[in-house]
Amino acid sequence: MAHILIVEDDINLGQVIFQELKRHNHEVELVENAEAALVRVNKYIYDIMLTDLKLPGIDGIELLKRVKAINQTTIVLVMTGYASVDTAVVAMKNGAQDFIQKPFGLHELVQKIDDALSIKRMKNEIDYLRHAQEDIIYRTSDIIGVSSALKKVLKMVEKVAKADSTLLITGETGVGKGLIAGAIHHNSGRSANNFVQVNCAALPQNILESELFGHEKGAFTGAVRTRIGRVEQANMGTIFLDEIGDMDIGLQSKILRVLEDREFERVGGERTIKVDVRVITATNQDLYTLVERNRFREDLFYRISVVELETTPLRERKIDIDYLTDYLIEKISNRLKVKVAGISNKARIALRSYDFPGNVRELENILERAINFVEDEGLIEVHHLTPMIKSIMIKNDIYKEPVPHFSSLAEAVSFAEETAIRKALKNANGNRTEAAKSLNIHRSLLYKKIIKYNIAEKGERRY
Repeated sequence: MAHILIVEDDINLGQVIFQELKRHNHEVELVENAEAALVRVNKYIYDIMLTDLKLPGIDGIELLKRVKAINQTTIVLVMTGYASVDTAVVAMKNGAQDFIQKPFGLHELVQKIDDALSIKRMKNEIDYLRHAQEDIIYRTSDIIGVSSALKKVLKMVEKVAKADSTLLITGETGVGKGLIAGAIHHNSGRSANNFVQVNCAALPQNILESELFGHEKGAFTGAVRTRIGRVEQANMGTIFLDEIGDMDIGLQSKILRVLEDREFERVGGERTIKVDVRVITATNQDLYTLVERNRFREDLFYRISVVELETTPLRERKIDIDYLTDYLIEKISNRLKVKVAGISNKARIALRSYDFPGNVRELENILERAINFVEDEGLIEVHHLTPMIKSIMIKNDIYKEPVPHFSSLAEAVSFAEETAIRKALKNANGNRTEAAKSLNIHRSLLYKKIIKYNIAEKGERRY
């Protein structure tokens, strides 16, 4: 969806264009002259202005100049029945992106609009990528674990992804709320557009407002140019507001307006910007308690919690620790360009015995620390782990492997079966025939189990 202003003094042609663009789900306004157009442009920021060059009063070229002086981000397409190379050159020199000659077919016009929007989205994508910290692929299959708690969350992710509803993800810090939000976006109808993340707890509130909504040139000291905010970058896509419970209550009202009216103004600006964006939020706090303490708007709370998805801390799904450990060791060692043979059984037992108050993020930090101390192609041992884990091992005299917790017999059987298959494949160096013989099962049955458990050729889980 784009916000489009049509400037056409031929009211019949204007209505035909208006109806056609509305049919393509754009938000469209129609005016008959440049003076009326300038009134609208001073109030709203449009994605595209489609204007005739020959207008009563102020002509199309002069309108083009004034619109570009007001807002450089508005794409201007010009129409004329007096087509010539000269008029096209003049229009382009003054900031028009494209030129269409009357009479034209509606299909041709719609294609020009689509091309212009593609260029605008590409510019937003470039600006977005300048601020992106990681290149992450978000698929549900990339969220590691086999616990029933995690499977329940992933089933919910796949269900809500297509619904396009506003969503609240709750859970402790480091549990992977951002990965879940990303998986929802990338399994949704908005996946071709930006997934923009903002940590509301990481920035001071005055900077957060500019980060979210952008600012106009001169809005404050240091604002040397107009900047597009994260909400605008997420247009047609998804914005993920992490730790929304830390957001200032004054700023909350502006987020509520985005949710209810799909519009906002940049900091220091007076013109309204329309957006079509899905909002996913997350928090590690009890928002209802914050509402009772007047620290969080009640109307915003109900608006963002249309669907609530609760995540489970790592200590309550310890069955996932081995899978996460193997995945993170490979990920970190590749990033650090360090060869690591793996992790010893005692070190695995130590990790399973720890409660991980920082959840998956803490596990990743612990393993990165360990990898930095491991000799080339060596194993991660207990002494490479943090002093906290080592002290727990000594204090509790933990030398035997703790019994994993299973919520059902089926989960226990699946875990044992998958572990046996992975071990057999590893021992057979990935040879399925030999692995099947060692397990005393037919090769076709082994192949079905490999697909069921998403096991790679050499017995390691595909991530």
